[in-house]
Amino acid sequence: MMGPALNAGRSYGFTQLPLHIGQFDTTTGRVALFKKILVVCVGNICRSPTAEMLLRNALEPSISVTSAGLAARVGESMAPDALSVLEEHGRAAPNFKARQITAAIVNESDLVLVMEKEHVKGVLDIASHARGKVFLLGKWQREREIKDPYRQGKAAFVHAHALIEEAVCSWAQRLGR
Repeated sequence: MMGPALNAGRSYGFTQLPLHIGQFDTTTGRVALFKKILVVCVGNICRSPTAEMLLRNALEPSISVTSAGLAARVGESMAPDALSVLEEHGRAAPNFKARQITAAIVNESDLVLVMEKEHVKGVLDIASHARGKVFLLGKWQREREIKDPYRQGKAAFVHAHALIEEAVCSWAQRLGR
């Protein structure tokens, strides 16, 4: 079963976000809360690139979405099962290469979305000033964590993809797409 459809063509408010308001975006007519979103997991080859690609599709093109890993497999492509499931859902990850998170990457991001509660600590260990802009991707699903499917077989990747897609839909609704 496929997860919820991304971007059902509706526009939602962002009043439920407990975050500060940004600048008015004259191109979209909306208040732009975030221009740069970073998605983080461990290796940056399974969950975070999946979320990156889904968020890119779900959000306005003016919003930059990237990903990085706390212990990235730098330079590697997406895990084959992650890429396969992504492609089965009509998405691609052309030329994706894993990268290591740094304080500079966190600094330039307006919002950092992580997969597990432990990742919040990992990001804050790298960039303590990021407190207040680091959230679980599954925040709107009762603070749901999305466990690593790496080396768990394709079914684990299908499950992780469904959870990521649901979380992305929730963020997209709250970010005004």
